[in-house]
Amino acid sequence: MSHIIIREIQKEDNPKIAAVIREVFTVDNYPKTGTAFADVQLDFMFETYDQPRAVYFVVENEGKIIGGGGISQLENSTENICELQKMYFLPEARGKGLGFQMIQLCLAQAATFGYEKCYLETLPEMKAAQYLYQKSGFEYLCEPLGNTGHSTCPVWMIKTLDPKK
Repeated sequence: MSHIIIREIQKEDNPKIAAVIREVFTVDNYPKTGTAFADVQLDFMFETYDQPRAVYFVVENEGKIIGGGGISQLENSTENICELQKMYFLPEARGKGLGFQMIQLCLAQAATFGYEKCYLETLPEMKAAQYLYQKSGFEYLCEPLGNTGHSTCPVWMIKTLDPKK
């Protein structure tokens, strides 16, 4: 892991990041329905995030995409809340601080976009991710916000953003 680059997604990254996310779900044996695995936009990530107040970043190591994460307006919400979305890393990328770095980058971008809060949904078994979210200032919620369609992601968290960042 000597040549790590975090950059905005490009159209040619679509099949690579989709493969990364699907591999994470397969390798870690996460549910395939009611999660990001089943999202129709998984194969069109560049187009999905090519809109105002949205961004998706990929993590590249020596030309290979090994993870990613992004933010976008929380679906079906009228509040000024973004959602931290599709943040997944291959096993080889874990434990190197990249997840924390990605969260900080996304939160900084969310604040730049003028969002007041950042929301996320995750799986109960994603304990390491939840630790990173808490370390980044996210707090647990008792019920979901918006309507993301992720029916098998029963862990909901939110963070109030600092507009100065």
